[in-house]
Amino acid sequence: MRSPLARPGASPRAPDLRDVEALVRERGLSLGLPLHVEAEAGSTNDLAKSAARDGAPHGSVWLAESQTAGRGRQGRVWSSPRGENLLFSVLLRPGGAMPLARLPELSLVVGLAVRDAAAKAVGDAAGRLRVKWPNDVVALEGDALAGATDGARPRWRKLAGVLLESQITGSGARAKVDALIVGVGLNVHTRSFPGELGSTATSLALLRAAGAPAEELSRAAVLVDVLEGLHRDVAFVAERGLGLVHARLTAADALRGQRVLAEGPTACPTAYPSACPTWEGTCEGIDLEGKLLVRGDDGVLRRVSSGEVHLGSSGSR
Repeated sequence: MRSPLARPGASPRAPDLRDVEALVRERGLSLGLPLHVEAEAGSTNDLAKSAARDGAPHGSVWLAESQTAGRGRQGRVWSSPRGENLLFSVLLRPGGAMPLARLPELSLVVGLAVRDAAAKAVGDAAGRLRVKWPNDVVALEGDALAGATDGARPRWRKLAGVLLESQITGSGARAKVDALIVGVGLNVHTRSFPGELGSTATSLALLRAAGAPAEELSRAAVLVDVLEGLHRDVAFVAERGLGLVHARLTAADALRGQRVLAEGPTACPTAYPSACPTWEGTCEGIDLEGKLLVRGDDGVLRRVSSGEVHLGSSGSR
């Protein structure tokens, strides 16, 4: 089935994407159909949002081989060579019962689904793939993987990013999520990155064991593994919260135990954000509402709901 927003010049389905529908049906998933594959799109999230307004069903997926206006959190550009990676959006309809407060929790659940699918694809027995609050999947390197205790900051490379956008009905206390657009950018086949990305990004192909044939890395299999994780966890978390997945999320938390630098209004430990653009502390995990727990140098434990959290000027972002 073609999307009504499809570009007329869309190319035939790439070989490693031909099995998506069959795998979705084989596993009995509620997500993945219909699947709309575009040779090029501005943004798959924009396609999904437009289709959602026109009544597209729950579980619909839009995938692009190339994006001209792909974006991540806070408007950052997501760059990807044509046909090498997974750039897709999933439309979720929570059924009118999901409060807005659940959105941060669902962003983490999506990150966990991407992390789990990536770990399966590369055979991540060492547990190097982690979820970095609030919406990235990263691969730990070197001493970070070994759990160095000499005070050195951990080192990681970004593998994937998640962007959630919502369509709301009602207002105030009655506001509910009518449609949730889950956008994912996951590096799969890319082996070299331009500019500064060369030292900050990675891909499934680069993370696999040396000598593993690249052709065995199927984007269809990885995509369906992500969809299966969402199928398993999203409905439960949307209704009841993070309790079911919290232990898994804690085990995969990239920031837990690390010294962090927090920026932004809701990360500020005073009532006057302009007076403290940044502050430092130690991350103690993620709570059941999806907020980052950071104990400041003043000893106070704070719950960070938004803003930027880094490892500091010498660490990975």
